[in-house]
Amino acid sequence: QVKLEESGGGLVQPGGSLRLSCAASERNIRNYNIGWFRQAPGSERDFVAAIRRSGGYTYYADSVKGRFTISRDYAKNTVYLQMDSLKSEATAVYYCAAGQNILSAIRDSESYRHWGQGTQVTVSS
Repeated sequence: QVKLEESGGGLVQPGGSLRLSCAASERNIRNYNIGWFRQAPGSERDFVAAIRRSGGYTYYADSVKGRFTISRDYAKNTVYLQMDSLKSEATAVYYCAAGQNILSAIRDSESYRHWGQGTQVTVSS
């Protein structure tokens, strides 16, 4: 069982930045694809970004491409989501997830087996 814990959420003004962290209990996090998803009130859980276990290839939702960056630090068993130029529509609970899913499903939340509890991000002036 992989345990994930998100941190780094908070209140930020439009145009600001936040860095979310996803700390994993599993030393072999490198065996998993890691995804970030977000869910706003009354909405479905949407794909934000993912980093592939082999090769470290990254994938982004069109809405965040060029503004968000996913990265990983195996020494710290942690995956990060750097969010820049934040917009109000980014307000949501952000979740990280781990899975040994196939590449074609890397944007599909149902293909991830392990989830964190989420961290709230609020973008407001």
